[in-house]
Amino acid sequence: MCAGGIVSRPEVSGGIEPICETGPGEAMAETTEQAEGDEGGAAAKPKSKLKLIIAAVGVLAIAGGGAGWFFFFRHHGEEVHAAAPPPKPPTYVELPDMLVNLAGNPGDRQQFLKVKLTLEVKEAKEAEEIKPNLPRVTDIFQTYLRELRPSEVNGSAGLFRLKEELTRRVNLALAPDQVSAVLFKEVMVQ
Repeated sequence: MCAGGIVSRPEVSGGIEPICETGPGEAMAETTEQAEGDEGGAAAKPKSKLKLIIAAVGVLAIAGGGAGWFFFFRHHGEEVHAAAPPPKPPTYVELPDMLVNLAGNPGDRQQFLKVKLTLEVKEAKEAEEIKPNLPRVTDIFQTYLRELRPSEVNGSAGLFRLKEELTRRVNLALAPDQVSAVLFKEVMVQ
């Protein structure tokens, strides 16, 4: 092995280890010591990574718990919110009953549409402003209803479209006053 001889080292468990004191043997001793140091360092790295991961998880758990307490359990002290006044109930304006003949093909049986309508407005003041214009609203509704065909009034989809169109027309006639909705009290096709 080496030409230098055998030297005893008390720190090594066997007591006797061949070490060369000169030349290439020194490199061999250093590599043996480095190999021992590397094994200890390699074992230390996974332990330090594990400790780092555990510490990071602990910090995140504490931060998450603090954030949860802040958002869910912390009472906002003496913050007093002003109670919103209750919304005013809408006001209703009744229209006279309307009976109109529906448009049909020549030679078909004549069909009629009878409706009772109510206008919904937000405030009583608007209702009073609308009442002088009721003859105009009735005229607009009757001219539109006479153009309808019986198939356009059938079903809930037909009534929904009719309600939307009547609301649009009454809002155009009463501008700047606005009607929230046209409500059907009675609809009959004969």
